[in-house]
Amino acid sequence: MDFDSDAPMTAGDDPRSEDGHPRLAGLTQAEQADLDLNGDRLREECGVFGIYNHPEAAAITAIGLHALQHRGQEAAGIVSYDGKRFHSERRLGLVGDAFSDASVIERLPGDMAVGHVRYSTTGETLLRNVQPLFAELDAGGFAVGHNGNLTNGLTLRKQLVRDGAITQSTTDTEAILHLVARSKKPRFIDRFTDALRALEGAYSLVALTNKKLIGARDPLGIRPLVLGMLDGSPILASETCALDIIGARYVRDVENGEVIVIDEDGLQSFKPFPEMAPRPCIFEYIYFARPDSVVGGRSVYQVRKKMGRVLAEESPANADVIVPVPDSGVPAAIGFSQASGIPYELGIIRNHYVGRTFIQPTQSIRDQGVRMKHSANRSVVEGRSIVLVDDSLVRGTTSVKIVQMMRDAGAREVHFRIASPPITHPDYYGIDTPDRDKLLAATHDLEGMRRYIGADSLAFLSVDGVYRAMGFEGRDPVKPQFTDHCFTGDYPTPLTDRAGAVGQQQLSLLAEAS
Repeated sequence: MDFDSDAPMTAGDDPRSEDGHPRLAGLTQAEQADLDLNGDRLREECGVFGIYNHPEAAAITAIGLHALQHRGQEAAGIVSYDGKRFHSERRLGLVGDAFSDASVIERLPGDMAVGHVRYSTTGETLLRNVQPLFAELDAGGFAVGHNGNLTNGLTLRKQLVRDGAITQSTTDTEAILHLVARSKKPRFIDRFTDALRALEGAYSLVALTNKKLIGARDPLGIRPLVLGMLDGSPILASETCALDIIGARYVRDVENGEVIVIDEDGLQSFKPFPEMAPRPCIFEYIYFARPDSVVGGRSVYQVRKKMGRVLAEESPANADVIVPVPDSGVPAAIGFSQASGIPYELGIIRNHYVGRTFIQPTQSIRDQGVRMKHSANRSVVEGRSIVLVDDSLVRGTTSVKIVQMMRDAGAREVHFRIASPPITHPDYYGIDTPDRDKLLAATHDLEGMRRYIGADSLAFLSVDGVYRAMGFEGRDPVKPQFTDHCFTGDYPTPLTDRAGAVGQQQLSLLAEAS
């Protein structure tokens, strides 16, 4: 088979920095230093894409992954099937670096393909963790790409290894391959759904066999997945922006708990779980999805603008100008400006062309990292009272530097407004959030946070304000409409790995018990 066509692995699977923390495989210390500068931002899980019955399946998949690049920048991979063989190309780095060469696409023949962009939430950034993962089963080849995180992935892995499984990666996604392989069900789709019943947490999956393209969402629909059509070829993707870039038509969202099977007989939908009320991740609207995507029938851009409007109503500021923290704070800042009547200006200019290797491993240069990526527009800021609008605040370290940058540029007052509630709890569903003791809002009260970042005032959008921006009167405390645990501590699934539990707690059983 042509499956083992991966690029050579960088020497050393687990290089360590001088302080003993894992360093991304293949990155120099200078490049790692640059990544450290971004540690105050939330990191998204992954993006998935799949297409069936298209003569340029791999090329279309690569373009779709370009549109999903914001969901993961560490690695990219594509697996295709040409009617006889599976072919795989997996690389560390960006999609454009991995798949811009026509010769790479030529090594991915076939009219079926699945692709994946990755930001690691479980498992290190090693080539062997790059998805889609592939295995030869007794029913044939099977490739899978996963967006999300399994909250019982470690428990499953330990069980599988104890039972004799030989694992090749350190990612939770590999458990899915083993569970499908071990199922005794006669039909493949039954084996696939049998494996899903053992999973906890969040997942949107695209999978490929020698006959089928398969998509699946977890019973709560925490992670997004949409169905599209391109000239009669069905497509599965994490976001609608991946459909737009290839000129495909959006058909519908894959429903929570739904499994879609696409083959020569058409499209079939299965609902293997008891019906549950959906609880999609609220952060898709606040931060993760691209502004031009439509998630759950809502324009992400319009929702973010509305969040800014509600924020202005809840926490007004007496100021001269509204300044977004680019790029994620832009839509909310526009909404804040429209609601408050305060002019919107680009008081911070982002440099999109700073490369990793430009950063040198010295503390003095690292301290300048924010200025290399963001520059104050003195003509807008000097002598004025400004409102900085951002989408979220995690550790607060970047906010400290941006506030100081505004003061250095001559701002008379700096007010900070965050278009989401305080992040007080870590995420275990595919967002790379720090431990709770590293979250600023979990260790400081509002006044303590204000002093820490050095702003004249600080305010967050309320939890109910988020829900009002989404079109609800507020958060339903009994049956919340979204997964919002980072703000509330209300985790919607068991956290078996965190609790150290043995065995499996199945969402399907929990639903039946309720």
